Amino acid sequence: MPGVGFDLPFDLRHGTPFQQRLWEAFRSIPCGATTTYTALARRLGQPNGARAVATACAANAIALGIPCHRVVRADGTLSGYRWGVERKRALIDKEATI
Repeated sequence: MPGVGFDLPFDLRHGTPFQQRLWEAFRSIPCGATTTYTALARRLGQPNGARAVATACAANAIALGIPCHRVVRADGTLSGYRWGVERKRALIDKEATI
């Protein structure tokens, strides 16, 4: 289950420095919680970087270890997800019950 048993080191060197910072930020989002692309961009000092956050999500190859499914649009709706929006919804719904 996402958020359970993933306290492992990951080799994130294949991403850009910004992607690496974002992927670490994704890992800090608690299981069962969500945040927005804009909030993450602001947190990393890039107030206009929501699209860059979305791009980093799309580049994430470690689906559950780097839980980018926990990132949603500013209005709370789901947007594209590398493994499909249906899977993103299922993961968010499952985590909400933990």
